[in-house]
Amino acid sequence: MHLLEKWIDKRIAAYQSDLLATHYAEVENMYRQIRGWRHDYRNHIQVLDSYAEMGDLKALRSYLKELSIDLNTVDMVLKTGNKMTDVILNSKISLAKSRNITVRADAHVPVSLTTSEIDLCIIMGNLFDNAIEACMQLPEEERLIRIYMDMKNTQLYMSFTNTTASKKQEKQAGKFHTTKGYGHGYGLVRVDTVVERNQGYLNRNSEDGAFTTEILLPQ
Repeated sequence: MHLLEKWIDKRIAAYQSDLLATHYAEVENMYRQIRGWRHDYRNHIQVLDSYAEMGDLKALRSYLKELSIDLNTVDMVLKTGNKMTDVILNSKISLAKSRNITVRADAHVPVSLTTSEIDLCIIMGNLFDNAIEACMQLPEEERLIRIYMDMKNTQLYMSFTNTTASKKQEKQAGKFHTTKGYGHGYGLVRVDTVVERNQGYLNRNSEDGAFTTEILLPQ
């Protein structure tokens, strides 16, 4: 059984690595488009100014519409300062919004982190997935995920809070246990393992209608 678990861990890690590489390439492309748009900004202003001088409102509106479409293709929901964090959070925020879940995020992350990209993906990906799953049990107007990330001295602090249909849960042997049956809760175990391996700190808190996970990772 131990060998099977190790094999599963390797397959999951490989899948996450491939997924991460794909999203990373997409965000790199976004950054390139943003730099290009900024480079062309002065030219766009000159064109708009010319249309305004000529009083050609039809052409002015048409050009503004094209610019708006162009900008929307590169506008990211959240810019933390760290590309890999942007990759993970923006892909999950997009998924949450497609399911009519309100996301409020405030994240400021250094450009360079000692925590590996795979470990960040495991932690943030699983926390976000669990939050989305919990929110989907609620009416649309009650679905909410709140994220906060910042540095606290030399540690990266992250907090994920989501609304839930559940009442306050009680810990068993110091831990919260899933009520979704066999095969669930594996993501929580993965998060615990990664945090422990990075010598970090993890705290979960359950209240009526809300669940919060806080993590500190030394950098």
